[in-house]
Amino acid sequence: MSKVEKIDDFHLTIAEIKKKDYPQLKSLMDRVYANLGGSWSKTTINTLIDAFPEGQIALFDHDQLIGIVLSMRVDYTKFSNPHTYDDLIGQKEIIRDNPKGDAIYGLDALIDPEYRGYRLGRRLYDARKELCRQLNFRAILAGGRIPNYYNHKDLTPGEYIDAVESQEIHDSALSFQLSNGFIVKRILTAYLPDDKQSKGFATLLEWANIYYEPQDYKPNTRKSEVRIGGIQWQMREVESPEELLQQVEFFVDIMADYNSDFACLPEFFNAPLMGLCESTDQNIAIRFLAGYTEWFKNEISHLAVTYNVNVICGSMPLLDEEDTLYNVSYLCRRDGTVEEQRKIHITPHERSAWVIEGGDKVEVFDTDAGRIGILVCYDIEFPELARLMALDDMDILFVPFWTDTKNGYLRVRICAQARAIENECYVMVCGSVGNLPQVESLDIQYAQSSIFSPSDFAFPHDAIMAETTANTEMVFFSDVDLDKLIHVRNEGSVHNLIDRRDDLFSLKWKKKAAISASKLTGEERRENTGSVLTGDPLQGRAQKS
Repeated sequence: MSKVEKIDDFHLTIAEIKKKDYPQLKSLMDRVYANLGGSWSKTTINTLIDAFPEGQIALFDHDQLIGIVLSMRVDYTKFSNPHTYDDLIGQKEIIRDNPKGDAIYGLDALIDPEYRGYRLGRRLYDARKELCRQLNFRAILAGGRIPNYYNHKDLTPGEYIDAVESQEIHDSALSFQLSNGFIVKRILTAYLPDDKQSKGFATLLEWANIYYEPQDYKPNTRKSEVRIGGIQWQMREVESPEELLQQVEFFVDIMADYNSDFACLPEFFNAPLMGLCESTDQNIAIRFLAGYTEWFKNEISHLAVTYNVNVICGSMPLLDEEDTLYNVSYLCRRDGTVEEQRKIHITPHERSAWVIEGGDKVEVFDTDAGRIGILVCYDIEFPELARLMALDDMDILFVPFWTDTKNGYLRVRICAQARAIENECYVMVCGSVGNLPQVESLDIQYAQSSIFSPSDFAFPHDAIMAETTANTEMVFFSDVDLDKLIHVRNEGSVHNLIDRRDDLFSLKWKKKAAISASKLTGEERRENTGSVLTGDPLQGRAQKS
């Protein structure tokens, strides 16, 4: 199976290596280290797992082992000074792990060659850094090979390392380690004499844990600080879907450069492609656009994996097998999985011009950076949806939107601010700007994208975390603290979730609409209005443990 075929079905997970994984580990190491003696023995790996299970980390694609980092515990003072590989590994490849050590020593790190090029090694390094923080180790040390050194016989080891640091020379091992925040502390002589590519030399690398606490430290494994980013998108004429995808990748790359956990696109971000349709009939043009939705979903999922950013794909039209058209937003997680949220409430224009139908469920999605919800544009104007999500422990609500006028935009903005206050969560609204004269009914845009917080002392005085310049293409970010939500829900000035009068009213989601909203008469709509006010109250969901 080729790399392209593999990434189409990515499902990445990071987990501790188990003894049952050894056959896959051996196969991987034998391929990667064919010139260095192949895999470590089963006894050595089992010894590592028994001694320090948390330090043996694997990356899986579905059930296939595609990368590993192996680690041991050492005394920082001893191993931050000159040493050799034999100081780590005893006779019969017995690992000399020190249970009282105050530093992690990186023994090995590798990625399946078929999976290289997607920055997956960085994920394993980041997992080991997070372990270092959580278990309060002073640093990560490693003896690093310099496998390209044999090609530069005219350079001393020090001159070679200087050239790699200044990026005059690329070394597959050292360049990667430097890009991941490691520094070279010293040169190790005769570290691994059999390593002919490195001529026996190695670098002593260190990544320092700036949160290291020598005493009385209790690790906190829950991610609290989350960076969310949005793209206030400029609508512009394009000549192909590939050209539009290049714009998406440009902005996702920016989000990655700023270490954002999320990147949000606006509603119908790929609408410029409707200008490529030969017909001016709006109904035909929107279905023409829907023909690209699956392709865009897959390509953006690849970008999410490659750039290590969870991407909310704004929204796109989706034509199902029954020829019914929906407005759908996709969550492309950076582990390769994809979720969808269909727009529930369809605007009069969407219904009349494009014959779009509404979805029939809302969900809160688990991510590696909190529980999130997605409501597309008009849906934010219906408070029941966000409340149901809040009762399911939502932390962040993303609202991709498209509005043509300022009064339309203000409806979205003001309702989003209300949802942030009444549901004690963060809300991002992300829209598009510019003009599309060649696309009928989408010819103008108005947006001022923002990030809102609950309104209390722990947050900005105006409850605005970030805000763009109106009608200007730009990116925007905010660091949001999920722990502050727990505080405001339990100890804030008011408790909007806790203080709900469940003894008087409640909210219930029906399993499925009996009839499409577009087929209801005005009288049936009025009769249906109060139906959500029946049902059993949802108890005990307002507080997080």
